[in-house]
Amino acid sequence: MFNHEPVGYQCPFCLVLAGGEDGLTRQQDIVRRTEHAMAFVASRWWPNNRGHVLVVPTEHYENLYDLPAICGHAVHDVVREVAIGIRSTYGCDGVSTRQHNEPAGYQDAWHYHVHVFPRYDGDELYNTRHLPDPATAEEREPYARRLLDYFSRS
Repeated sequence: MFNHEPVGYQCPFCLVLAGGEDGLTRQQDIVRRTEHAMAFVASRWWPNNRGHVLVVPTEHYENLYDLPAICGHAVHDVVREVAIGIRSTYGCDGVSTRQHNEPAGYQDAWHYHVHVFPRYDGDELYNTRHLPDPATAEEREPYARRLLDYFSRS
């Protein structure tokens, strides 16, 4: 229902969930995984909100309309945990979450996901576009390490 995933779509999130990697996401980016949800440091960054995290269901659902309640609850639980982890370890002033559905809703990856952004006073998140080049594995690593360390203590 209300799906836009192209025929033959190779889901990058499913690749990572299956243990694979691509040029944008490595297994080392994963900071939290439960039965129904996984969180990883995203490679697409905004100028003042580096290290943001994506939380996805562990099964492939394109959008909010398809997402079973059990997976939605699990994703939300991990979003909350990640938000607390970011707030506790990044030195930020707060967090924002956002989620997109369909092209008109700015969805461009056809696997349900929720963004968790570190927020800083005056960061202009909603008035900026993402950086043109993805963050490298080396740039993502310190953020993943902070969250992995946080979750290992929790």
